[in-house]
This record gives sequence, structure tokens and C-alpha cells, in this order.
Amino acid sequence: MTTATASRAPAAAPVRPRPRPRLDWRLRFAALSLIWGFSFLLIKVGTDGYAPFQVTLGRLVFGTAVLAAAMAVKRERLPRGARTWGHLTVAAFLLNALPFSLFAYSELTIPSTLAGICNATSPLWGMALSLVALSEDRPTRVRVAGLGIGFLGVLTVLGAWQGFAGLDATGTAMALLASLSYPIGWIYVRRTLAGSGASHLSLTGAQLLLATVQLAVVTPLFTSLPTQVSLVPLLAIVALGALGTGLAVLIQYGLVAEVGPTTAQMVTYFIPVIATGAGVALLGESLSWSTPVGAVVVLAGAALTQVRRKSA
Repeated sequence: MTTATASRAPAAAPVRPRPRPRLDWRLRFAALSLIWGFSFLLIKVGTDGYAPFQVTLGRLVFGTAVLAAAMAVKRERLPRGARTWGHLTVAAFLLNALPFSLFAYSELTIPSTLAGICNATSPLWGMALSLVALSEDRPTRVRVAGLGIGFLGVLTVLGAWQGFAGLDATGTAMALLASLSYPIGWIYVRRTLAGSGASHLSLTGAQLLLATVQLAVVTPLFTSLPTQVSLVPLLAIVALGALGTGLAVLIQYGLVAEVGPTTAQMVTYFIPVIATGAGVALLGESLSWSTPVGAVVVLAGAALTQVRRKSA
């Protein structure tokens, strides 16, 4: 509502308070942390029975179904305009199809704990990219220091002083590339779709739909139909899509609307902790001292990259 429109509103019109969410934001924050933290375990279980592209396609199908149901309830329509759909096609590839597939392929050869920690490097990549791509995002000494500390933590996790012994280079590179794809995608979205006028729910629903179409085209070219239905991996894929993609997006947008993006993105720092705990406790993955120590250093560096200069 514009200021001019508001000034013509009847003086006696009652002001309706904004409805409060049923669940406290802290509970939803914790739920989001758990959902995304367990996603790496679910990917690992899913790839035990199905090809990585099939895991990603299933994830997107069930995630899109949740977003479609939410749009139907709220009577939201898909965005319009060829230009918007063109940009959404690129965003779907960078933010969904590519990183989801890379994480699924990486977990064929690396533990889910390492994949979860690699995911925590996204703020570091985002900081490095913003220095080049976003002229309005000026660096500070603290943020640059955080960037250096964060990548020192990555080297610690990977055991650089041991020559990366016992580490699958291809799988690790895929996980790091997946984490790099996210900030590239968000910078692209920020530059191209910021003024589209469509709601976040509408744009995200269309984005997931396009990513599903992309994987539906690619998957038959590189995989064959499974000879048998593996129930536990299938259930993991359903949970990964419905919870880890669909429901998680809805919770995230609700948190951003209520407490702001800065607080909402703090969930990033809990994901590797939960992913590590789940992988060790439920999958029996081994854990050397360098993994948790390096993860703490990565998270500390990532936190410093998010420190903004105080306005005068």
C-alpha cells in the first residue's frame, strides 16, 4: 500500500494485527537446522540404492510437489514473462540442478560428514565472489581476515599437511564446487530477478519446476531404470525432497520474513555440526581430529565474512 493510498483510508478503520506464527521462530530455526543437517545423510542413503542423478531427480520432484501445494493453498500463480523464465532457468541450474547433483555424486566416494562441511564453505565463496561481482559490497579487514581463516580451516579439514592422504580428490572437489555454485546462483538472482515483482514463493516454485525438468531430461541419458525398488533409499529420497527441499524452503522464507536474512542465514553454521553428528552416529563414518577442528575454523571464518560495517 502506498503512502498516498494509505492517507485516503477511513480514519475509523480498525488496524488488524499481523497474525503471529504458530511456532516460535527459534523452534523453526532448530527444525531447519536439523532438516538441512540430515540432508547429507539422506543423500548418502539414497545413493546406496539409486544413481546420483536419480536421487537428485526424486529430490526435485518431491520438493516441487511441496511448493506446488503451498502455492495452491495461498493461491499463488507462477511468474509471467519470457525474460523472467529465462533467468529462472539459469537460477534453477546454479541453485538446484547442479549443486544437488554434485553433492549426490560426491557422496559416492566421500563421507556425508565431509560433504556437510564442504557445504559450510558457501559463505566463504560468496565473500570472495562479492568482491568481484558486487561493487556495492565493500570489503573490510575483518571480512577479508575471515576469508583467509575460513580457507585455512578448509585445508585443515582436508589434511593438507599430510598431502591430502586418504582423501578422494574428485569427490571432495565436487562437494566444494557444489558449495561454490550456491553463491554464484544467488549473485545471478540478485542481479536479474530482484525487481521481477513476483513473490518469493512463486519464483522458487517455478525455479524448482525448471530444475526438475532439467534433471528429467538429463537423467535418462546417463542412467538406466533400477532393476529393483530399494525401499529405504527410496524413503530417504522422499524425505530429502519433501523435507530437505520443499518444507525447508518454506521454513527459510518464513524465518527471513520474521527475523531478517542475517539471523536466518545463521542456520548455515549449525548444518555441518548436525551433518557430522548424524554421519558418525547413524552411518558409522570415521572422524579424525582434523575434521571437527577444521570445521570450527571454517565456521569462524564464515561468520567473520558476514560482519558488516556499521552505518554512521
